[in-house]
Amino acid sequence: MSNYENKIKISALAITYNEENNIKKYIESLSFADEIIIVDSNSTDNTKKITEEMGVKVICRAFDDFSNQRNFAIKQAKNDWIVFFDLDEEITTDLKNEIIEAAFNPNDVVAFYVKRNFFLFNKHLKHGGFKNDKAIRLFNKNFCLYNGNLVHEEIKTDGKIGYLKNSLNHYSYKNFEHYCNKLNHYCKLQSIKLHKKNTKPTIYHFTIRPLFRFISQYFIKLGFLDGKEGFLSAGINSAFVFKRYIKLWILQKEIE
Repeated sequence: MSNYENKIKISALAITYNEENNIKKYIESLSFADEIIIVDSNSTDNTKKITEEMGVKVICRAFDDFSNQRNFAIKQAKNDWIVFFDLDEEITTDLKNEIIEAAFNPNDVVAFYVKRNFFLFNKHLKHGGFKNDKAIRLFNKNFCLYNGNLVHEEIKTDGKIGYLKNSLNHYSYKNFEHYCNKLNHYCKLQSIKLHKKNTKPTIYHFTIRPLFRFISQYFIKLGFLDGKEGFLSAGINSAFVFKRYIKLWILQKEIE
């Protein structure tokens, strides 16, 4: 555990579901933290067992949405400064050192963005809208909370936001099966969100919206420069849009 001049303590949080292949390496990468808490969505694999064997606190909570799950985790933390990474994000040694320094000397900043290098099937995508991808991964819990989105949740801050210099590698989709599982989960949550907004799917949502997503990412944002992975990424996101509205349509039919 880190003990930076005995003045700052950091809580490392994560939410998990069936992450037995990643959890050990992930916890080891958080060795700089003074406290590690895993909130698990009742995994059916060995995620909980591995976590407990490593001496890390794990709390089981039924998943409802990403914001609630993350905000619940924040409430469990003893320390003010929080690091909250995803298990498909790689925390380098340089990034760890910068996190410790930033928490020790934040200069009135309450949250820090970390730039993410997006990988699809182990290839770094540099175009298609991923060049400037970033997310808040270090923050003071007294001034920050997740915004309530069911999916693609973001931190709301009451104060100044800074940027860390070191980036992280984001391995969002490891293989096609992993992609399908993620896509189904996100689509379900997005359809619920749209239903709450009383969005009525039309032929426009099933045709123009997915097509525009592909054109925007692959052509306008130069995704074609990333080769076949750039094409696959644009196709995946286009399919995501289409399936989102299919699930919304089915949801509304079931309720009617």
